[in-house]
Amino acid sequence: MDAYVVIGNPIAHSKSPEIHAQFAAQTGQELSYERLLAPLHGFKAAVQVFQRRGGRGANVTVPFKLEAHALADRLSERARLAGAVNTLKFEDGGIFGDNTDGAGLVTDITVNAGLHLAGRRILLLGAGGASRGALLPLLQQQPGELVIVNRTQSRAAELAAQFVEYGPVRSAAYAELDGVFDLIVNATSASLSDDLPPLPLSVYGRQTLAYDMMYGRQPTVFMQSAQQQGAQVRDGLGMLVEQAAEAFHLWRGVRPATAEVFASLRQQLAQ
Repeated sequence: MDAYVVIGNPIAHSKSPEIHAQFAAQTGQELSYERLLAPLHGFKAAVQVFQRRGGRGANVTVPFKLEAHALADRLSERARLAGAVNTLKFEDGGIFGDNTDGAGLVTDITVNAGLHLAGRRILLLGAGGASRGALLPLLQQQPGELVIVNRTQSRAAELAAQFVEYGPVRSAAYAELDGVFDLIVNATSASLSDDLPPLPLSVYGRQTLAYDMMYGRQPTVFMQSAQQQGAQVRDGLGMLVEQAAEAFHLWRGVRPATAEVFASLRQQLAQ
């Protein structure tokens, strides 16, 4: 039976084994998928041991996405631009690295939430790894404008400059933001500490979708603030499921349906 793992530290909380077990049952794929706790300074060795034992691929989570990028022999374009890898596929003794996070985000927004992004105004909060992974897939949707804001504006400006050849992207300071955005994506870690990015309320409209990459039992403070302004809100649970489906497709060549898996996880969170 083909073996896959999700590698991280910590890893006990990961929902990936449950997600991929449902994908495998649904598509008739025979595989095993387990959690693998790697030592903080032993990621490469853990991957190599798993690969030698016949492993076919791995998902990679915190804090090893940068190390996975360095370990891969070949990279997808989106992984190269993201500078991080969350999916490894072992092939002919080598390692192919991909980043499915941004694709998962875009699928959740455009398919599940039904917001088509062509010609839209997008605001991306944060200039770290999560933003970097989302930028190419967002720009491939051909928005009218994508603006990056960050507490340290120079980082946002640097990130925008790196992606400007792929679409209409620019940076701005929070205080410089004007007009309503169709999509606002919180790619910062602020929600982990119940913090709120310093957004002017004028960015929200009734048709705005405020999307937080974090998810939990309750709406994040970012989502609560957006709701108070009349915006639509969505958390990152759908992104989690869709990025997993993207990885499953890379490994197995079949794309699983995600609606039932999403509903199952949502129900668990509510309990």
